Amino acid sequence: MAPDPPVVVYPPDEEGGRRVEARGQLLGVARNVMELLELLEEVGLDPAGVRLDDAQLIEWRGGGAWDWAPRA
Repeated sequence: MAPDPPVVVYPPDEEGGRRVEARGQLLGVARNVMELLELLEEVGLDPAGVRLDDAQLIEWRGGGAWDWAPRA
């Protein structure tokens, strides 16, 4: 059984922000991919090396990397 990805990006909220956690710790809310990469950089990940489609690194809940529309 593969371990859970260390980063979880939750579904967009009413304003389009997505809560981001790394290893169970809340990093903050990102409103786009650039903000997500900034949050990941704060925990030591090199943004240039982050693949948004890497399921071993990021679990996308409620939409993928390009889903940032506010929840209705």
